[in-house]
Parts: sequence; C-alpha cells; structure tokens
Amino acid sequence: MVEDFVVCPMVLDDVDDVWEIERLCFPIPWSREAFRLEIEKNMCAKYFIAKRLDTVLGYGGMWLILDEGHITNIAVHPAYRNMGAGEAIIRTMMDAGAKMGMTQMTLEVRKTNFIAQHLYKKLGFVECGIRKAYYADNNEDAIIMWNRNIGGKVQDK
Repeated sequence: MVEDFVVCPMVLDDVDDVWEIERLCFPIPWSREAFRLEIEKNMCAKYFIAKRLDTVLGYGGMWLILDEGHITNIAVHPAYRNMGAGEAIIRTMMDAGAKMGMTQMTLEVRKTNFIAQHLYKKLGFVECGIRKAYYADNNEDAIIMWNRNIGGKVQDK
C-alpha cells in the first residue's frame, strides 16, 4: 500500500480530474456539470479526493440526510488501484460524517463488483437488500449495504 497521498475535500478545481476518473470507471458516467453542481449547490453533498502531488487518484461523494450518509459514488483511477486510496476515501467520509452527526451510512454496489463488496465489508458494511435492475447500462442488480455504526452509535433499524 502506498501512503504518499492525502485525502482532502474536493474543490471546483478538481472537477475535471474527477470527471476523467468517472469516465474511465463507469459505463454511464456522471457529467462534469453534475459534479460541479454537487460541489457548488448541494448543501447535503460532501466530496473527497485522494491526491498525490497534483494527481487525483480517486474520489468519493456522499449525501448527508439527517443522521444518515449515502455514498453516491466512489472511484479510483485504474492506474492507482490497490494503493489504499479507496479505503482511505471511505474512512474519511465515515469520519467526516460522524463529526457532523451521522450515525449510519448506506450505498449500492453492483452484484458482480466483488472487490468493492469486500472493501465495504472490511469497513463494517453488511448486505441488507437488493435493488433489482438498478444499473441502467445492463440492468444489473445492486446490493444495498449499510453500516449502522458510524461514529460508534449502533442503530436498531
């Protein structure tokens, strides 16, 4: 694992790099404009990047709604995978959310994305349901995962 990167809040200057990673990682990527609006207008949105010098390695975003966080997207540039950036981004989102009063976090992950599922389980997420035909590119199901112990507060939902 490479430790010579930092995780910090995403700013507008990062949008082009984040969008490039998005295009490399997803068959139906978010638009550059969507990321700009998340940063500028969505008061519920918090985005973070992993960065080494001037290179964005990956990013992650979440929406904070009451005491819940919803991971909207996370991706690491294919050239920088398996360096710990994805895990560091998620841990940063969990820590930041806990500081803002979040007690639980959820996400959807492709049924066939076993690498991501393994990482989420490592970070305390458990499978709680399926969203049938969730992904528009191929109608793949999504697994709904929850971590109900963000910040040390266990929820009974």
